[in-house]
Amino acid sequence: MIAYAIRRSLLAVPTLILVSVIVFVMMRSIPGDPASLQIGDNSSREQVQALREQLGLDKPVYQQYFVWVSGVLRGDFGNSLRSRQPVIDDLVHAIPVSAELAVVGMVFAIIVAIPLGILAATQRGQFIDYVARVIAVAGLSIPSFILGTLVVLCLALWFGWLPPPGFTPFYKEPWTNVQQFFFPALVVGYRSSALTTRMIRSELLEVLNHDYVRTAVAKGLSGRAVVVNHALRNALIPVVTLIGTQVGTLLAGAVITETIFSLPGVGHLFIVAVSERDYTLVQVIVLFVAVVVTLCNLLVDLLYGFLDPKIRYS
Repeated sequence: MIAYAIRRSLLAVPTLILVSVIVFVMMRSIPGDPASLQIGDNSSREQVQALREQLGLDKPVYQQYFVWVSGVLRGDFGNSLRSRQPVIDDLVHAIPVSAELAVVGMVFAIIVAIPLGILAATQRGQFIDYVARVIAVAGLSIPSFILGTLVVLCLALWFGWLPPPGFTPFYKEPWTNVQQFFFPALVVGYRSSALTTRMIRSELLEVLNHDYVRTAVAKGLSGRAVVVNHALRNALIPVVTLIGTQVGTLLAGAVITETIFSLPGVGHLFIVAVSERDYTLVQVIVLFVAVVVTLCNLLVDLLYGFLDPKIRYS
């Protein structure tokens, strides 16, 4: 198992390098000069050029990249072109917001999806199956920005109340924190639960038709024992992949949901950084996203090896 984990971990290195190169080049291909945006329209060419030299934007792209990478390897992620403060400070303040939103949303999705998917598969063609399928299709069909906007409108028009803006840590004011994250977590968790429910249902239906499951039923095992001990474990392998990718995406920042509910998370920070051509901040955010997604994929691979030992030796 350790050798398997090491092999999978080494594969993450070229992925991170490739992502950093692509983002670095693409950001510098976007029209607009960060130096001109910072100084303003009334600046002279000499002032703009002096600021470009100060920020290192006058060097060739490959030199800028190697300077940035060498700084990252030393733990220096650079300063924001907008605030001139270390970009890691902005990211550190935004990560807890996105992390809490992702965790609460995914917990909600798993609590709803696993029982609903199992019931839909074991009672195929019955009322609960149709209910589960309607819920799943609705979750996949309604975009997050529409669902989030409808939630905000309903809360404002029907109850005259809106979640408090900003972010308050749970350990400081628990009730305020719950008000801030309950409805955003429902929005992001609903879509995840819809995807997971459909996946569990389809995979479990396929596994229940295998010979070893029919043999277990013929031996007199209860339906619950057959589903939980025999069918569900094998059906969870593709579900683990789906959940892992969703967790990575949510941790990276639910951009739309954070914007609608005024949560200062990673997604909201990314929108601000792109709009202001803050190269350094965008690069660090994307690097963080790549690391999170890569770690989630690595965890999924390790869970594969746990759920199916044959994978470790393939």
